[in-house]
Amino acid sequence: MTYVIVEACIGVKDRSCVDVCPVDCIYEGEDMLYIHPDECIDCGACEPECPVTAIYPEEDVPANQQAYIAKNKEVFNSENPPGRPKK
Repeated sequence: MTYVIVEACIGVKDRSCVDVCPVDCIYEGEDMLYIHPDECIDCGACEPECPVTAIYPEEDVPANQQAYIAKNKEVFNSENPPGRPKK
């Protein structure tokens, strides 16, 4: 299991989650942040730090946000993957 960032992050990109991630698995895309599914260690440190409640354990992603599970995986295989967040 991994954590997933959903729609509420779009346009926000608060980055509080980035500051607490012990393995630096949160990346910045054009419009939102993404958690790399192969790097996430499932520690949960990021979830309570999100001011817009955009981070969920994969198994708890709301039904209307399920598409973000695939999006968080597929974005890292795209031609323009997200990069390290700007501080």
